[in-house]
Amino acid sequence: MAIIEVKNLVKTYKIIEKEDGLLGYFKNLINPKYKEFKAVKNIKFNIAEGELVGYIGENGAGKSTTIKMLTGLLTPTSGEVLINGLVPNQKRIENNKNIGAVFGQKTQLWWDLPVIESFRLIKKMYKVPESEYRKNLKMFTEILELEDLLDKQVKNLSLGQKMRCEIAATFLHNPKIVYLDEPTIGLDVFVKENIRKFIKDINKEKKTTVILTTHDLKDIEDVCDRIILLDKGQIIYDGEKQKFKDIYGKYVIANLIVNSKQDNISNIIKLNDFEILEETEDRLKIKFSHDKITIVKIMNEISKYCVIEDIHMKETELEDILKEIYRGVHNNDKNNGRASKNAI
Repeated sequence: MAIIEVKNLVKTYKIIEKEDGLLGYFKNLINPKYKEFKAVKNIKFNIAEGELVGYIGENGAGKSTTIKMLTGLLTPTSGEVLINGLVPNQKRIENNKNIGAVFGQKTQLWWDLPVIESFRLIKKMYKVPESEYRKNLKMFTEILELEDLLDKQVKNLSLGQKMRCEIAATFLHNPKIVYLDEPTIGLDVFVKENIRKFIKDINKEKKTTVILTTHDLKDIEDVCDRIILLDKGQIIYDGEKQKFKDIYGKYVIANLIVNSKQDNISNIIKLNDFEILEETEDRLKIKFSHDKITIVKIMNEISKYCVIEDIHMKETELEDILKEIYRGVHNNDKNNGRASKNAI
């Protein structure tokens, strides 16, 4: 059964059409003209209990607007949202008892209080039983390494320390659903790894449903099983992460270390079905698809023009795939005015 149900969701904003110059300023002031902008366009999806979903897209794609409607912070222009059977903007208090949220650098911790006092206030606000509170606090302290931070004032914490405490506070009352909007922005790699591990551990332990929006696609790679991809307010992919990679990430990147290379191999090589992405005096970076050609055939051809000393291959990462998709979508926009849902 779906814990989140979204049907034909639309959010429209009215924006003032500004005219240039001083005269335009007074016209806008006295008799403003408005135009409509659709941030979210008729989207629909269901999310089951315990799913880890990456909700991703470029800036302005509609991610944060959707999350704010799911949490009840925004009222949809049209369409339906049900969160655990509740309409979030109509039942805000009941809905808030069952959810947790992190919005970038916005804090829910009290700035001048020690972290542990913020945790105790959250316990009282959500009426968390003492035994459950102590159990969660012990688990979160161990996983997120909070022991030395609990007695410090929030204002004296570094960004990474504060975010670890923020994540713990979000999960402290055992929410059924957690929305994480850019939870690792600006953090170093070790803190990011710590937070990713925590999310996966809590999901496994408590079956917490997590929706993660981020520009750090390593978060999606490490944490999520499902991807919902937005472009200009519309869903252009919704499905399993691995299936997404299987369909759109068929190509492989190979880095070759070479010597005795002829100049500009990319201009003289005769073999099709692979692409030389970068070429220097001692290195070649190539892209090819297993479905069309083998690395052995490529190396046989390249070795006619240089000596191959070493090769390093890697499967395409999610970030590379999305770059290709958005390149295709934007090119389609230029050619056809607007990419369809089937653009990818």
